[in-house]
Amino acid sequence: MSKFLTNAAVIDFDSEVKHEYQAMGKLRNTVTTRSNVTGESYKFARMGKGLANQKASQADVTPMDVSYARQTATMENWNAPEYTDIFDQAEVNFDEKSELAKAIAKAITRREDQIIIDVIAAGTYSATPAGDPDVGLTVATTGAGLTVAQLRSASTGLTKRAVESGDRTLILSADSLSSLLGETETTSSDFNTVKALVQGEIDTFLGFKFVVIEDRDEGGLPALTNFAYHKASVGYAIGLDMKTSVDWVAQKTSWLCNGILKAGAVLREAGGIVKISTTS
Repeated sequence: MSKFLTNAAVIDFDSEVKHEYQAMGKLRNTVTTRSNVTGESYKFARMGKGLANQKASQADVTPMDVSYARQTATMENWNAPEYTDIFDQAEVNFDEKSELAKAIAKAITRREDQIIIDVIAAGTYSATPAGDPDVGLTVATTGAGLTVAQLRSASTGLTKRAVESGDRTLILSADSLSSLLGETETTSSDFNTVKALVQGEIDTFLGFKFVVIEDRDEGGLPALTNFAYHKASVGYAIGLDMKTSVDWVAQKTSWLCNGILKAGAVLREAGGIVKISTTS
């Protein structure tokens, strides 16, 4: 096999991986994202609440003394390398190139999702968070699987904590989705405009955008656990967005194709997250 490869072939491979990567991403757009971060970490700012106060005539104003806090997302380096002989001289085997592009893109996408999931799962949650912005809410189990009653409690809990109604996401397991599809409220057109019975899925319900996380080697969701959250509650920092490299490794007499990512996540405000547990 020749060690010579045209620049056009490398560029074409890079563009295909990026296309697959962008098409497969699940969670990046559900959290607050900062790109092109310089350094090893990024500090997300969180501003506290203000309270309007009455002003007496000719009196000095009284500052609200709004609090500020910063949460640091520490970025780590990730890659998805594979040795391959898909490149033959200056020509590219397009079928195998496409398959490898998908494999690299899927690996990086799953890792990106796992960075976000792990940060959410590591948060502190309580049935009585008492308004603490660093403590999320837990919802009591009401049945074996995920139930509409739990989703109502999650929605109500976020609303009570003044979490905006838009940009809410529910990440759930396949078993939890199956449980919800067994409830009339999620499948009947009297309650839900999504034709869940026809499509076999639920896209949006009770203000939550549903994202199903399948079983994954990276870890996926913790067992018997789902999370509802607002976009502003999680910060995701990207130092080096997904890029590819194709390098000749002489001792392997092969090309090393690699996908690279530098990123990290942090809880900006756990008060915008609800942990929903099930027993099956």
